Amino acid sequence: MRLPVPLPALLLPALMLQGAASAAPLRLEFWHAMTGVQDTVGGYAAAFNKSQSAYEIVAVSQGNYREMQPKLDAAVKAGKPPALAQVEFTQFPALAAGGQLLDLSGAVAALPASLTGDFYPAVWKSGQLAGKFYGLPWNVSVPVLMYNAGALKKAGVKAPTTWTELEAAAAKLAGGSKRPLVAVADAWTFEANVLSRGGALVDGAKPALNSSDAVDALTQLSRMSAAKTAQPRTLNDATRAAFDFARGQNVFALASVANWTDARKLPFFDLGIAPFPCEKAGACTVPLGGATLSVPRGNTAAAQAGALAFWQFLNDPARLANWVQVTAYAPPRKAVTPLLDGWYAKNPQLRAAHAQLSRAVPRPPVPDYENWTRLLETAIDGATNGRQSAKAALDEAQRQALK
Repeated sequence: MRLPVPLPALLLPALMLQGAASAAPLRLEFWHAMTGVQDTVGGYAAAFNKSQSAYEIVAVSQGNYREMQPKLDAAVKAGKPPALAQVEFTQFPALAAGGQLLDLSGAVAALPASLTGDFYPAVWKSGQLAGKFYGLPWNVSVPVLMYNAGALKKAGVKAPTTWTELEAAAAKLAGGSKRPLVAVADAWTFEANVLSRGGALVDGAKPALNSSDAVDALTQLSRMSAAKTAQPRTLNDATRAAFDFARGQNVFALASVANWTDARKLPFFDLGIAPFPCEKAGACTVPLGGATLSVPRGNTAAAQAGALAFWQFLNDPARLANWVQVTAYAPPRKAVTPLLDGWYAKNPQLRAAHAQLSRAVPRPPVPDYENWTRLLETAIDGATNGRQSAKAALDEAQRQALK
C-alpha cells in the first residue's frame, strides 16, 4: 500500500495489523467546524482516501466550535467518538485535562524533525498541555484590523497601527449616525487588545481579568462608545454589524484574518486589512485563533494511526497553500510561505497580516480559561454599553473567575 507521506514508525504496526485483518478500509470520521468551506474539507478527505487504501476519512461538519463541543462530549461519553476532531483553542485545555483526548506524545516523538520543526513555535505549542501533546495544528488565524479603505482615503486618514491612532482616526471619521469602530464583546479580540499593550489576562494558572492593561483596554473602548466613535455589539449581532460595516456606518472592525474571505464579498466599499494595532512596540504579541486537531478518548490504535496519517496529509505544504488561499487562514508551516508568493503579490495586505505569526502566542493553556472568556464578554458588553465602569466590570469578572 502507498501512503501520501511516511507514517511515524510507532504507528506502522497498527497499520499493518489493520491491512492484514481486512481488505476494506477503516472508516474514520473527522468532525470539523468549517461549515463555510465544508466542500473544500470534503475534497481533502476524498483525495486522501484516493491516495491510499487503509483508511476512509469521512468529513462531518458539526456547526461552529461552540455547537460542536457538546456533540463531541456526548459522543465520547457514549463510546462513539470521531477519530479526529477539530477543537477550538480555548476548549482544548479543559477537554485534555478532563481525559477526553488521547495523549499523542508518543506519536509526536516519532515524527521527523523536518516536519515538526517547520511549524511556527506558537502554532506547534498550541496543542500542548503540561508538556504533553493532545492536539496537532492545522487551521490557525491571527487578529487583524479590517477597514473601509474608501472612507479612509476620502478623509485623508491612514490605516492606524496603534490603539492611540485608532481612537484618533475614529474621532475624525465620526459624525451623524456614523460610529467608526465596531466594539464587539469578543474575548479573543479583547485578549489581543490587552496583549498589544504588553499585558495578559492570566497569571500562571490564575485569572488576571482585571489587570491594569485589561482595565486600560476596556476603559478606552468604553470611552469611545460614550463619545459615539465606537458602536458596542455582541457576538449575536454579527449579521447586523456586517450590514452596518457594508453601508459605511462603521469603518473599522477587529476580526480574524479568516473573516477576510467573507468580508471582501460585502458590497459598496473596498475592504482594507491591516495587522492588529500594536500599542506597545517591542512588547506586543497576538493570540492565535483557530483550533487543534485531536483524537478523542475511545479510539483504537488503528484509528489513531489513520487520524494522524490524515493530519499529515492536510499539512502537506502544497495542500496548506491551497487551504490558505481558499480560507485566508494563516500558514502554520514556514515551508508554505514561498508557495504563496504569487497570491501574496496580489494580496499584499494578507502577507502583512500573516506575518504576525512571528510574534504570535498560544491561547492560555488553562482548563478554566474558556469559562473566563464568557465572563470577559459579559464585562465588555456591560462597560461599552455604560452599565458599569470598565474597572467595575472587570473586577466582577475576576471575582466570578476566582469562585
